Amino acid sequence: MSVFERKAQPGKLMVTGEAGFVGGFIRQAVAAENNAYNFELIPSPGLELRDADGVARICAEIAPDYVIHLAAQSFVPASFSNPRETFEINFLGTLNLLQALKLSGFNGRFLFVGSGDTYGLVAPEALPLSENSPLKPRNPYAVSKVAAEALCYQWSQTEGLDIVMVRPFNHIGPAQSEQFVVSDFARQIMEIKLGRSRPEMGVGDIDVTRDFTDVRDVVRAYLMLLSCAGGSGEIYNVCSGRERSIREILQRLLALAKVTADIRQDPARLRASEQRRVYGNYDKLHHTTGWQPEIELEQSLMDNLTYWERKLKNG
Repeated sequence: MSVFERKAQPGKLMVTGEAGFVGGFIRQAVAAENNAYNFELIPSPGLELRDADGVARICAEIAPDYVIHLAAQSFVPASFSNPRETFEINFLGTLNLLQALKLSGFNGRFLFVGSGDTYGLVAPEALPLSENSPLKPRNPYAVSKVAAEALCYQWSQTEGLDIVMVRPFNHIGPAQSEQFVVSDFARQIMEIKLGRSRPEMGVGDIDVTRDFTDVRDVVRAYLMLLSCAGGSGEIYNVCSGRERSIREILQRLLALAKVTADIRQDPARLRASEQRRVYGNYDKLHHTTGWQPEIELEQSLMDNLTYWERKLKNG
């Protein structure tokens, strides 16, 4: 059996941050009929990463065979306003989790979800970003993820845990928080279409570029790596390998919704330390697992618009 066909041994899967955007799609993927995964997702309600004793109790009760560590403070502006909280959740919370798993006798695979934001400011000639690109974090969120990733690597080397790390780039998909740009645009557009607001859209800097991947493709990459593909201590980019401007995304959303609107830059939406261009290289992940993006951008955008239309109509 090739690495691309390998199935994980049956076992209990614990997902930190399971109630969040990505966690919901992990639940769907694991619960789907005829899926390629043998995981049984075990809920971990009440998990608070800053509570070391509570984390230890929950890990002992669940005794997981696999862990996906999603939980994080991931909103960049919030990391500037409260960097201490960001570090306590993202770095110390990861340490609490690793220590709790070791105490519980965990001997399965641990997948740490980092961020493509850790690469920071990159010259255009250095694109696309690979796993060997230097890390130059430019906000407290990215710094916390660099630190937690380094911690996970250390534990994979000195504590005997099987840990694989990923650096996902921008996710998109239905039900994403409107704190994130594509979901925010989709909400504004559907409010205009439904006659609930004037045909004006507030935007930040829409002439930067980003690498967007549908959340369902991202989840598939995580589950493939969790199925024992890839080596402990290894890091994998999860991205589309394509550079798209925020302006292009906005124009496509407007066209799909058949909405015309005036575009107005809102100073409150501009971010400090903005990286002008970003896109990654997922060759390492592809060679290891066979993964590549499958869901087209238009489908992701349409699903986001449909989600907001239903949400706004139904309250």
